[in-house]
Amino acid sequence: MDAGGTATDRRRAKAAVFVLACLLAGMAPHWLPAAQSFWPAISLAVALGGYSIRTVLLESLRAARAQAGSPAASGWAGSLADRCPAVDVVVAARDEQAVISRLVEHLAQLQYPAEQLKLWVVDDASTDRTPALLAALQQRFPQLQVVRREADAGGGKSGALNLVLQQLKGRWMLVLDADAQLQSDTLARLIPFAEQGGWAAVQLRKAVANSDVNLLTRAQAMEMALDAVIQQGRLAAGGVAELRGNGQLLRRDAVLTSGGFNEATVTDDLDLSFRLLVHAQPIGVMWDPPVQEEAVLTLRALLRQRQRWAEGGLQRFFDYAPQLLSGSLSGRQRLDLGCFFLLQYAMPMLAVADLLGAVATGTLPCIWPLSIVALGLSGLAIVSGCLRPSEGPALPRMNLWSIALGIVYLVHWFVVIPWVSMRMALLPKRLVWAKTLHLGEPADLDHDAAATA
Repeated sequence: MDAGGTATDRRRAKAAVFVLACLLAGMAPHWLPAAQSFWPAISLAVALGGYSIRTVLLESLRAARAQAGSPAASGWAGSLADRCPAVDVVVAARDEQAVISRLVEHLAQLQYPAEQLKLWVVDDASTDRTPALLAALQQRFPQLQVVRREADAGGGKSGALNLVLQQLKGRWMLVLDADAQLQSDTLARLIPFAEQGGWAAVQLRKAVANSDVNLLTRAQAMEMALDAVIQQGRLAAGGVAELRGNGQLLRRDAVLTSGGFNEATVTDDLDLSFRLLVHAQPIGVMWDPPVQEEAVLTLRALLRQRQRWAEGGLQRFFDYAPQLLSGSLSGRQRLDLGCFFLLQYAMPMLAVADLLGAVATGTLPCIWPLSIVALGLSGLAIVSGCLRPSEGPALPRMNLWSIALGIVYLVHWFVVIPWVSMRMALLPKRLVWAKTLHLGEPADLDHDAAATA
């Protein structure tokens, strides 16, 4: 058996152990005396709830105040041209005719010394008008470098990023999705924040540009605010922050030291987060300015996207478990990862096992105290994030209806995580990098058509 097959079998075995452990843990309380059946869930609710309150409400607020008061938040003192390291802005683009022109035009307006900034687009075997649009854009913007990948190159987005990584010379690389939108002063504020903070990578807060389209996009805007609040809180509590793909600033030498981008994963950002972690390369989080992106418009597209996120998220825990449990991480980091794993991945599986146990024994569900605490704290994080001063698109206004929408929306993870976990445990792995469709605005399409006419 080849190395790839062996790795796949190991992942399936680890996924099977995870699923079996959750099923046993979720069903076991139903065979306890009625007076004791709720104690496991209540104990977990107290322990994880206490950690979450400290992380979400206390540490995240402290981190927000500290970042707002930081000199780096308003730019680097002194002459920008004298102190700016070289930056490569990198975009992996596949069939992005709807948004690629808008992106390049916005990147060309970034406030950063021209001699220290290069723009790279990896045309990842596009079959639409993306190659023609890029050729026209190169005539207008000489700083734009285009690298073409063939259809059989493999490795998904990670493969595209590794290809261009070999050609980069700058100290920093800013990785963007093709639908990204940045404020013109983003680099002028982001680079000082990264340099002064000693970070190996920094993740910009992700803001939804089309939150007013429907209830689903509005809920995703709340979820992105929640995620940034949790990220800042985890980091401030001595835990771990993670990359989110779009709007991630990476120090090039740290990426190379960590082995580059993993081409055997469906989530390059989550995998790289753990690669940097085990190589002691710290990741920071920046609330403002944000990176704007499109939210998916339909439930089908959302579930497809979230299945990929769930699979990549679980896979990295399985792949890097030995390093995560080693002495290379601090006690706070291991505690943070443990709590995050239980809340994000184990709890949805426990909820399913709890329902199965209730049906099998004719008893009441037992896990609901933990689920209520987790969803309630998520609601508090949504409120905390959406009420925080922010740049970019306006965050959803908070009222009882909005909070209820956000909490109900998060229940989709109780479907996605168990489904993906069972699939990973039972079915052979198929590495499929599922592209998220970017639609842009009608004006973008009209502009692109005129540019190539």
